[in-house]
Amino acid sequence: MRRAKEKWAVSAKTKVLITGALHKSAMASFEGNDHLQVLYHPDCDRATLLKYVRDAQVLVTRSETDVDREVMDAAPLLKVVARAAVGVGNIDISYATEKGILVINCPGKNTNSAAELTIGLLLAMLRNIPQAQETMKKGGWDRHRFTGRELRGKRLGIVGLGNVGHRVAKFARGFDMDVFAYDPYIAPQIFEQHGAKRVGSLRDLASQVDVLTFHVPLNKETKGMATKEILQAMPRGGWVLNAARGGVFKELDIIELLKSEHLSGVGIDTFETEPKVNPDLLTLPGVWCTPHIGASTEEAQIAIGEAIYNQIIKAIDGGVVDYPVNLPQVGVIQDQRTKSYAVLAEKLGSLAGQIAGFNASQAELSYRGDIAGSDHSLIRLSFLKGYLSQVVNDYVSFVNAESHASKIGLQLNDRSDPQFDSYRSALKITLTGVDGQSLRVGGLVFDDQIPRLSLINDYYFEAEPSGHMLLVENEDKPGVIGDLGHFLGFKGVNIATFELSRNRRGGRAMAVIRTDEEVSSQDQMEMGRIRNISKVHRVYL
Repeated sequence: MRRAKEKWAVSAKTKVLITGALHKSAMASFEGNDHLQVLYHPDCDRATLLKYVRDAQVLVTRSETDVDREVMDAAPLLKVVARAAVGVGNIDISYATEKGILVINCPGKNTNSAAELTIGLLLAMLRNIPQAQETMKKGGWDRHRFTGRELRGKRLGIVGLGNVGHRVAKFARGFDMDVFAYDPYIAPQIFEQHGAKRVGSLRDLASQVDVLTFHVPLNKETKGMATKEILQAMPRGGWVLNAARGGVFKELDIIELLKSEHLSGVGIDTFETEPKVNPDLLTLPGVWCTPHIGASTEEAQIAIGEAIYNQIIKAIDGGVVDYPVNLPQVGVIQDQRTKSYAVLAEKLGSLAGQIAGFNASQAELSYRGDIAGSDHSLIRLSFLKGYLSQVVNDYVSFVNAESHASKIGLQLNDRSDPQFDSYRSALKITLTGVDGQSLRVGGLVFDDQIPRLSLINDYYFEAEPSGHMLLVENEDKPGVIGDLGHFLGFKGVNIATFELSRNRRGGRAMAVIRTDEEVSSQDQMEMGRIRNISKVHRVYL
């Protein structure tokens, strides 16, 4: 996306506050730029941060700095927050967008480092490398005690075939391993391209492999995805790796499976609680661990520093930024209708990504009414960003969204219908799956500023697409609404809005329920067992 072609300061220097440690090459670039005034306070305390951020225009952070409302309110000149990594969980993105602050990060710079560490942990486990070195350091020599296993011929299961996952697949093939993979959002040809055999479910993958490795982001779908039942489906004596995100599996389950010798070993770089790791996990002999060093290579840190510096200079000059996390620069588009439909498109894409449940090979965007004659490029990118952010393992920006779509084999088609007259304008999106499945979602914007969700398959609504939502499909029979209300009330969940639609009297119906609180996955499953209810989706927009 393009920011307005306007530099922030013509005569004065741009003040850049850096609170996260950067590689010396990046610091040389910052300090060598005569147009920048650089304040370097890595890992500073809160008081120091609030002191120096007051007149900063750029803030460069790592995970140690929380950029919340207090920080942004204390920085009236702040225009860019740059995260020198991928994750932005320490930044209040919504508030930054509200204040017009551009948030950028630098994804993909540690892909190779994370993949190499994964293979390193695997080799360490199977060849007992750390134990052998420790013995020799203490003056011992016991070749036979450290007899290990070869990678050749072992079956590797990869969960998440994104940038890191497919790199691990390449390395594993070099060791003559048999590679299998599970990723419900990747087209079949992508598996073939990376030499991985496609498996239809996580449980099936676990049951077929000797080694199971995870390369997924941490979100509602992936948190705790490797349940004890899934791990028990692995052949006895298998190995598990997690160099992605802590929380993909429960560490207490890992401890139990190691003690029962169902698992021979676990390699972990990311933990549920960092830096205070469960001591019981660390004392087990079957655990090989590192302190979240997936990106800690000289090469990755150089690449991260270079990316951050270049992005900040582009932002200051009003140029194209490669990795925007939010989109305050949408203001350069003068058409309010287009801006509003771009916001709606991202929400519809996110909704579709959360409820589709199949591999989409095509997406058709139908622009109806007045919006049919507008420039659709931003709307397309917004849809892709919303959808792909839910279905791929890597960071998705407005710049790389089309590249990600190509990687998973998703084709986009546009259709314009200027004769549509039910509303002034409307947007409809149809996803088609590789096996013929389909999903339709649609929406419209009232007064060019009030977005509404209007369509899910055959059901029509005028629902506000925001916050915690439940989509409940049911038989159109008496008592369902009462049962839903009673259940949510019993669980202490307050209903903000309730919209009901049915395809015909006595047929099927769907409710869109906005709630003040998030409904747990356990409560979601219980709702699905209520009489006449067939399916319950949890959605957050």
